Amino acid sequence: RRLVFSARPPPFVRSGRLRPAAPAARRTPLGALGPTMLKCVIIINNSGLPRLVKFYEHVPVDRQQQIIKEVFGLVSKRSERACNFLEGGALFGGDDDVKLIYRHYATLYFVFVGDSQESELGILDLIQVFVESLDKCFENVCELDIIFHPDRVWYILDEIIQGGMVLETRSEQILPAIQAQAKVEREQDPLRSGLANVASLLKRK
Repeated sequence: RRLVFSARPPPFVRSGRLRPAAPAARRTPLGALGPTMLKCVIIINNSGLPRLVKFYEHVPVDRQQQIIKEVFGLVSKRSERACNFLEGGALFGGDDDVKLIYRHYATLYFVFVGDSQESELGILDLIQVFVESLDKCFENVCELDIIFHPDRVWYILDEIIQGGMVLETRSEQILPAIQAQAKVEREQDPLRSGLANVASLLKRK
């Protein structure tokens, strides 16, 4: 299933649909209250299978698996009428409370985990930028694109976030870097480029 766009902007961006991006000048200024720091980014499907996991601080692998399981348990039980952020408690241990900000598109949950001081609407907008960039990179992105092209997904995410800090919030600045990287890949590996073109044609049929 494709990640569906909708022209209707529901309050707090309810699960299942993606609204068109606001103009860059109207986006929530994430840096207005200081640097935005995230603890992890998780993309997980409706069955609880992780499709991308990135932790921005050291967490043992067994604990990472537990966090992924707990995050899925929290977001998957929420009603479509509920808002798209919730308290995550002490997922990372210690006394620091964390906040889960997520969006649900078709078969995937995009979950950004930050501390309790983060701007919910700013992070929701950041998830929107990430998904829009994926959509433009893969020409109508779906779960299979993330499974079979993890390198591109990682590259896009790294253009937006490095070390837990948000670097870029405008898709128009991210896309040129993605296009330049794709051009380098085509020049270095023409066979891979040819196979990608064939896969793209099959996907459109």
